[in-house]
Amino acid sequence: MSFVTPDQPRRATEARDAGSRPPGRAGPPRRVPLPRGGPTGRNHAPLVVAALVAAGGAALTSWLPVALVLWLFQLSEGAASLLGAVRAGTAGWLLGHGVPLETATGPLGLAPLAVTALAVWRLSRAGVHVTRAIGARGSRSPGRTLVAAVAVGVVYALLGVLAAMLVGAGGLGVSTVRAGLTFGVLGVLAAGVGAARTSRLSDLLATRTPKLLRDGVQAGLVAGLVLLGAGAAVAGLAVATGGGDAADLIGAYRTGVAGQAGITLVSLAYAPNATVWSTSYLLGPGFAVGTDTAVRTSEVAVGALPALPLVAGLPGGPVDGFWSATILALPALVGLAVGGLLARRLLRAAAVERAPLGWGALLFPAVLAGPVTGLLMGAVAEASGGPLGAGRLAELGPVGWQVALASTVVIGAGALLGAAATRWLTRLTA
Repeated sequence: MSFVTPDQPRRATEARDAGSRPPGRAGPPRRVPLPRGGPTGRNHAPLVVAALVAAGGAALTSWLPVALVLWLFQLSEGAASLLGAVRAGTAGWLLGHGVPLETATGPLGLAPLAVTALAVWRLSRAGVHVTRAIGARGSRSPGRTLVAAVAVGVVYALLGVLAAMLVGAGGLGVSTVRAGLTFGVLGVLAAGVGAARTSRLSDLLATRTPKLLRDGVQAGLVAGLVLLGAGAAVAGLAVATGGGDAADLIGAYRTGVAGQAGITLVSLAYAPNATVWSTSYLLGPGFAVGTDTAVRTSEVAVGALPALPLVAGLPGGPVDGFWSATILALPALVGLAVGGLLARRLLRAAAVERAPLGWGALLFPAVLAGPVTGLLMGAVAEASGGPLGAGRLAELGPVGWQVALASTVVIGAGALLGAAATRWLTRLTA
């Protein structure tokens, strides 16, 4: 019978393997290695390497779809080549970033906003990766967040200059200074958003922002997004209603399956532009599809249009009828809904905290929602337009300040009425 306790190993060899000595036997003291000098944390990638990899990846993933779409056009015409596809894709990529191109027929400045949105998303992810790579995740450090954003912006600006030089060598006129500045500013802003979220600097700024201001900005952004959603729904309905005309326009190119697929993909790249134009139509200012043209609720005056599927969704005349008036009431309904939801949320928070909600704390965010929505809608309206040559298509899209003013008035008034009505109905119900 063996008397072995859990504190006593079975064999001396097992004890020695475990780093202990047999009981009852003295031995030399164990040697403990001295700690090495220097940092003991994990090693982080250098800032330059992280910025090069992240910004280069963002550029590649936003450039490749454009190059593939334009390669389909060249393939349908029997003139596809690797260098031609690279240059065409780079030209479209520059255009998607808002860099105008000088062609033989005039300036080309109508940016496909789908490419812009893809580039902004990839740049924000680049800011996330660089922030993690330099060990600034969760640091809430403004300096390290700014360093990550600027590093991505500088590398992206260099890539924009190289792209402009490549396209300029192919015969198109591109300003390298304009390309560098545009890419740099866009890179810093988009990467800064991702870097601030990763370092949690955005949380720190949110906690230090006054609650009234924070509620108003949030309500305005929500109203702008809902307005764009309504514009997208109306534009999609209009294109679907004229689906036969859109199919005829695609088939009229006689470019085969590859060319028709390219035309469809180009139309999808400009679908966000059509969404913004539809939203400006709902708000009242409308948009232009050429010089001396207007597409508004009260007037539709257009001339010869390019054979694109999106053209099939243009209205045929002024608005009339019950359903048309109902569609035009969507922006006001959005403002009322945003104001009502804002009031319900603030009243619920006041009930939880058992603190009275004053009229100023309720109405100030509702009024502030109007200018915030106006700034957002004015910016996207300005970005959605541009020229397509020096001819009659030199003016395309809405006027930014008109859309901003209409959004401010409609959403501000609607949110104010919705918030006040919700507060009054809540008191009446109680």
